[in-house]
Amino acid sequence: MCVKNKSIPSILLAAESLAPGNGGICRVARLMARVLAKEHLNGRLRVAAVALSDDKQGVGLWPFPVTTCNKSRLRFVWAVQQARWRHSHVIYDFAGMARAHRVLGRICKPYATWMHGIEIWEGARKDHLQSVHSANLVLSNSAFTRARSNALFGGLSNAKLCWLATEEDVPGPLRERAPGHTVMILGRMDSSNAARYKRYKGHEQLIECWHEVVAAVPDARLLIVGGGPGKSEVMALAKASPAAASIEFRGFVPDAAMPGVFAESDVFAMPSRGEGFGLVYIEAMRNRLPVIASKHDAAPEVNIEGVTGYNVDLDQPAQLPARIIHLLKNSAEARRMGEAGLARWDQHFRFGAFRDRFQPILREWVVNSTTTTC
Repeated sequence: MCVKNKSIPSILLAAESLAPGNGGICRVARLMARVLAKEHLNGRLRVAAVALSDDKQGVGLWPFPVTTCNKSRLRFVWAVQQARWRHSHVIYDFAGMARAHRVLGRICKPYATWMHGIEIWEGARKDHLQSVHSANLVLSNSAFTRARSNALFGGLSNAKLCWLATEEDVPGPLRERAPGHTVMILGRMDSSNAARYKRYKGHEQLIECWHEVVAAVPDARLLIVGGGPGKSEVMALAKASPAAASIEFRGFVPDAAMPGVFAESDVFAMPSRGEGFGLVYIEAMRNRLPVIASKHDAAPEVNIEGVTGYNVDLDQPAQLPARIIHLLKNSAEARRMGEAGLARWDQHFRFGAFRDRFQPILREWVVNSTTTTC
């Protein structure tokens, strides 16, 4: 029998990574870790963490113990299974990580997990679905993710909505240069042959229409930032474009260098079909850039049509180049949208805004969910 812990509640954070620069889901883990760290330091919770992909050098300094597994799945599962007896609650950064909760059979400790989007939409793995349906608390990064997941699989309408945020509370630096004609996309490039998570960020659509943009704005430049297994395919598409000379690949850029990349950009465009939230959109808003996204995913929940940017219909191919050309030719409007995006970021998408959303959910869950008999 599992005995209810009558002392301070103790939470285990089990995540892919707590190190910076490791992708969007890892940023969610870091957002949670910062909130948990404050609760830990204030004595309201006891906190520890297990990080699958980190080593001791990469994880950084946290005010609670972190077990690093150096990409060993076996070590991660074993660490979670061992640690669960010392903690009253476990929280996972996504459904794939939450599979560790039940590896060795039925476990009675309450656990929470996030839903981020494509991992829990069409073609979702059975074990991912089991992870979210068995959780005591499901957190959804957007209303869109929750609605789509529930429509597909049911039982998820009560998932708690908790918008994400940047890790910063201060705006990006002011750009000192005059307005130009640079459009930037930042996103992972997956292979078109991947069994799951095929390329959906919008690289192809941008490259395919870029010659139209250059015909209207001759000095327009498309700046492609990021890497991934499909990068060579995307580069081949760009090389075949009539406007190849105005498409630049920057490759992977570390977080510390990204302010400079935002500063040389005038419009952020990622017309994706698969964003469950879109952390890059709020990063662009923080850096005063108008955003061009699509209407096909959660983007309209983040990027307000006609206010902070545009959400195009990718089934109407003329819309994407038209919106890009409009913003490049109307720098005053682009600046207004960028400032409106900054205001929206400041109200909803700073770290402090995330803390104020996540903290009450966390405290209510800890109070109302207790260990049961195994």
